[in-house]
Amino acid sequence: METLLDFARGPLFRLTFIIMILGLLRVLILDIYGAVEAYRRAGDKRLDWKNAIIKTLRWIFPFKSAFAQRPFYSALSILFHIGLILTPLFLLAHIQLWEDGIGISWWSLPHFWADFLTILTIIAGLGLITGRLASRGARALSRKQDYFWLFILLIPFITGYICANTAISPSAYQAFMLIHILAGELIFVLIPFSKIAHCVLMPISQFIITLAWKFPARVDDKIAETLKKKGMPV
Repeated sequence: METLLDFARGPLFRLTFIIMILGLLRVLILDIYGAVEAYRRAGDKRLDWKNAIIKTLRWIFPFKSAFAQRPFYSALSILFHIGLILTPLFLLAHIQLWEDGIGISWWSLPHFWADFLTILTIIAGLGLITGRLASRGARALSRKQDYFWLFILLIPFITGYICANTAISPSAYQAFMLIHILAGELIFVLIPFSKIAHCVLMPISQFIITLAWKFPARVDDKIAETLKKKGMPV
């Protein structure tokens, strides 16, 4: 078991992290290339930059629209995302793993706040699952992968909390820790191939959407030809 843990903490961690980074770079490059091509082909190259920036900020911080529709569920979602981002990034054990793996480190959370965020994330995640199951509308819109992602994201938090705060045997500790590490590395690998990959596009998402709605040059003539309306008054 110790050999498996060393492999998971070392070579497998570096491999899955590289896969995630390269995958996200691929998504970013392809989307930027698509946006540039859309802009190049667009007949009307004017962009409403102010509106795109406002929409981007509203998408990143959707407090007004979210709380107006489902306030309790939205609050759980915000808390879940806060814990999901801050806890892995600023947990001391994780920072030590990053230092061993790629040689960088940074400030860590005090133990109390790390535990608090872990518990908060677990409760919020379970609340989100319950909210999806309890709401007929949410069940209709939810796909199997939506539940799968919530479940997978919760595994590292649950197993990590057990390892850090419960008295278990050495063999049980190693088993939970192996599950904890492998679940995190599975998340690394899956991120570039899921909708979560588009988190890297947050600053330019609305610009890409704006460009996507631009008709390519002379597309109006092609539409008119297709409809047998070319040359006719509008």
